[in-house]
Amino acid sequence: MKMNGARALLESLKREGVDLVFGYPGGVVLKLYDEVYKMNFPNILTGHEQGAVHAADGYARASGKVGVVFATSGPGAANLITGIATANMDSIPLVCITGQVANPAIGKDSFQEVDVYGITTPITKHNYLVKDANELPRVVKEAFFIARTGRPGPVSIDIAADVFNTEIDFVYPDEINLRGYSGKNPVEVSEVDEVVAAVENCQRPLIFCGGGVVSSDTTDELRDVIRRLGCPSTSTLMGLGCIDPDTDGYLGFAGMHGSFGANMAIQSCDLLLCIGMRFSDRVTGRVKDFAPNAKIVHFEIDPAEVNKNVAADLKVIGDLRYSLPTFKGKLDASATDFAEKFAAWKADAIAKGNEHPFTWTDAEDAIKPGALISKISSICDENTIAVTDVGQHQMWAAQFFKARKPRQFLTSGGLGTMGFGLPAAMGAKLACPDKNVVLFTGDGSIMMNIQELATIADHDIDIKIVIVHNFILGMVGQWQRLFYNHHYSASELKYKRDFVKIANAMGVRGYRLTKAQELEDELVEIMFSKGAAVIDVYVPEEENVLPMVPGGKRLDQMVLGDA
Repeated sequence: MKMNGARALLESLKREGVDLVFGYPGGVVLKLYDEVYKMNFPNILTGHEQGAVHAADGYARASGKVGVVFATSGPGAANLITGIATANMDSIPLVCITGQVANPAIGKDSFQEVDVYGITTPITKHNYLVKDANELPRVVKEAFFIARTGRPGPVSIDIAADVFNTEIDFVYPDEINLRGYSGKNPVEVSEVDEVVAAVENCQRPLIFCGGGVVSSDTTDELRDVIRRLGCPSTSTLMGLGCIDPDTDGYLGFAGMHGSFGANMAIQSCDLLLCIGMRFSDRVTGRVKDFAPNAKIVHFEIDPAEVNKNVAADLKVIGDLRYSLPTFKGKLDASATDFAEKFAAWKADAIAKGNEHPFTWTDAEDAIKPGALISKISSICDENTIAVTDVGQHQMWAAQFFKARKPRQFLTSGGLGTMGFGLPAAMGAKLACPDKNVVLFTGDGSIMMNIQELATIADHDIDIKIVIVHNFILGMVGQWQRLFYNHHYSASELKYKRDFVKIANAMGVRGYRLTKAQELEDELVEIMFSKGAAVIDVYVPEEENVLPMVPGGKRLDQMVLGDA
């Protein structure tokens, strides 16, 4: 079938099941957008390219599908970089399609030319520069395969402008042949056998799960292993939702602002079963003192992560879709009553955690962040998706919002990208229109992509946006209080902006809550109302996120109170 490159690109996307793209047009992609118009291809025009890529990211996190974003050359492509890096750090499958100047102009510092291939090489799983229109169908096929298989990640496709206009005989390939990459990640059963033997011989095991469980859709398999072992469990920030928070022995998430119980269990266990996680520095604290009494087991799909940050005593390399059922089957074959064997250890871990639970101190008529998020969590069902920006509110949300399912808590974990939340929430709602979506953001983060309020209004995207408004860059201010003698250098946000008026001006209803009683009255009514809403909630400026493991300290050296 004869067609131009632009049409061939869109036909290729249809073959990959793409039902929505996010993007922003510009000169070199006008032919592409003309075909979008002719085909009535679903496209969400965002207010900024960074909003588009974060929206595609949120779409992917919520749905498990590959998110797709379009941008033009030069500044358009460059505006995607932060979002691509965000997805790369959290292993999110994206295909990012950018226009490039025409073939004769490449490499000549032409108008709106940047080296997208070179810029994105360190922050993508793979990338392409397409200069021949005949290669386009194959490249798209490969890009989606690479993005979604193995350890997922973003793939960049930069396309020369003349490729969009070139006529080709369109044939979409049936097969993929990539040298050195099959997308298959088999498991060595002998590695699993060694782990089972370690479980048989230990006394204090702890299961520690991460975002890899979400990516591989193996939550059910993980929960089967937890039930079989009957031992305590914890998760990373990215693993929230993999373990129901009401599971007996679940200690909350671990790390810098994780629970006292989880961090103490990591330091006390004698076998740490790490499943689909990468030992971020925000999880480990001082690395040389991380889990000092434990034999460490690492279930991991990417060999590059094994022994990168923390040395593993045992490893199981491969896809969790294979390794977890194999592990569970071998545990079932054991004659050991693991639940009985580990009962005392689990009871001790729970008791230790109960000494310092996540909590807050009420203040007369003031709204405390923990109270706000706990209230929202209590009125949300398990089909609600919580999205966060980055900062104090992110950690409060992780502590007090009960995510009961995978893909229910979406956050920028690895890169920590302020401005991620609003467009990501938009993408999540478009991916899952039957689910409620609530965004927790701060008065700093919301400003970074606040233009997307207009996109939300234009497309009637029903999300609730909760601004935890403390008039300061919250986490920066917390560190300045604790470690820099209250020197609030360039962190206070005591400006004249009015988020209610901004919301109303962009077509979204705006509300302001300042008193604790309003959590029982106005908040509930707003949360259950139809349509998008911005809820600007004033909280005390000097409220700290606690517990906190200061930089360079062990996980058991937590700051537990304001003193």
